[in-house]
Amino acid sequence: MALKTGKTNFSLLELAAGTGFVPMQADQELRHEGVSLDVTLLDRANTHLPQNGTSKKTIADALNVPFQDSAFDLVSSTLFLHHLSPEDVVKFAREALRVCRVAVLVNDLVRHPLHLALAYAGVPIYRSRITRNDAPASVKQAYTVEEMTEFFRTAGAAKVEAQRHFLFRMGVVAWKETPATSGTES
Repeated sequence: MALKTGKTNFSLLELAAGTGFVPMQADQELRHEGVSLDVTLLDRANTHLPQNGTSKKTIADALNVPFQDSAFDLVSSTLFLHHLSPEDVVKFAREALRVCRVAVLVNDLVRHPLHLALAYAGVPIYRSRITRNDAPASVKQAYTVEEMTEFFRTAGAAKVEAQRHFLFRMGVVAWKETPATSGTES
């Protein structure tokens, strides 16, 4: 992102943030490379958000974000979209694109038969009853990379870059404008 935009400081809104572990960890690791994130966490329940720390926190619905258009450089979401129906993923994508200036970043599960088999194989060793039920359900509800790409195209992304990652994860970058025409590429 920094290479494509020429920026080294980004405002980032994490939707359905929970504890905000991923964006906060990314900020710590990127600082070693000279890139910083000014993170704001948004979740629907105050009890999901960290109760200490200095992050900015907002209680709101990830499908109806209470910020102005282009309020943040980046909007991200980690392991949330597989909980939504296809229609709500498109609604989420529209809201995220509306609120970002540059791009939307998504990290989520990939639906795949082998992933489902692994989720069921792990059931006997999961300590939490919630995990025993949620792991297979989450994989069943997850989307393919192609489906996720199409959701963001439908929502109006100028360009969508998607990659599969280890252990059935996907990373998606949905650009608000194509990087070459956004006026921010160096």
